Amino acid sequence: MLDEVQKLPGWSETVKRLWDEDTASGLALQVVVLGSAPLLLQRGLSESLAGRFEVLPATHWSYAEMKAAFGFSLEDFLYFGGYPGAASLINDPERWRRYVLDSLVETTLSRDVLLLTRVDKPALLRQLFELGCRYSGQVLSYNKMLGQLQDAGNATTLAHYLGLLSQSGLMCGLQKFAGQAVRSRGSIPKLQVFNTALLSAINPLSPAEARRDAGGWGHLVESAVGAHLVNAAARGDCEVFYWREANREVDFVVRRGQVVVGIEVKSGTVRSALPGLDAFRKAFRPKHVMLVGSEGVPLEEFLTRPVIEWLVP
Repeated sequence: MLDEVQKLPGWSETVKRLWDEDTASGLALQVVVLGSAPLLLQRGLSESLAGRFEVLPATHWSYAEMKAAFGFSLEDFLYFGGYPGAASLINDPERWRRYVLDSLVETTLSRDVLLLTRVDKPALLRQLFELGCRYSGQVLSYNKMLGQLQDAGNATTLAHYLGLLSQSGLMCGLQKFAGQAVRSRGSIPKLQVFNTALLSAINPLSPAEARRDAGGWGHLVESAVGAHLVNAAARGDCEVFYWREANREVDFVVRRGQVVVGIEVKSGTVRSALPGLDAFRKAFRPKHVMLVGSEGVPLEEFLTRPVIEWLVP
């Protein structure tokens, strides 16, 4: 196992740097390699690794990685997402769907979450996950969520469960961008998955049917852009928000330090002005605003380039 891990990109450089630092300070180097349980890693850091440590997040695979490793086209990536273990099954969509739901999603929920943390309403957690997949990319208040969930609960419980799903790398709730951090934390969340494979696995449409559904395909495109951003945020490259004021909206707001960028996603033809970007520019004076998709930065280019490149001061 160690031999295989040592072949990972950047492994030798990272370990050598940590070894040199610890040797110089007289401390011992301890390396923990974890599979797919970030909640277990957090518990281990807080309970058993009380000394110095560095977390190197391994997020979902990007479009560039799936293209290089498995020859994925852009359409393949939008529908099948970035799960390398499922890449060999894309020619059998039904088998691929069962693999994602049974081997990845169910394992994460039943082992990584339910066995490691206290969850009083497991059925509500599962329903929230399915709801988040169906409404990824949409702003949804906790009261509206409760109206569509069968199990009894409250807004506080949903916020807690959404936090668990985020720590598990499945989905998260983006906060509204505001001048004050308190206002952001108290805002209505915008649901966002970390991998578009979760949307396709929940949706019964085949790849061909999904491509013919203009509305559903636009949903996948926006979620793919959002997943690219939130995975960058999970690595510590940036912070991700959305912005809405009255009927003006910006799909994503990315911040790194004092650099702020507004991002609007359009999968179809842009037939009118973009009042949301204009209003956001006037209100916050970001470094720049950008349109991803039609008549803007090509979607393939955006998904290929690291997010941090758009945030250079």
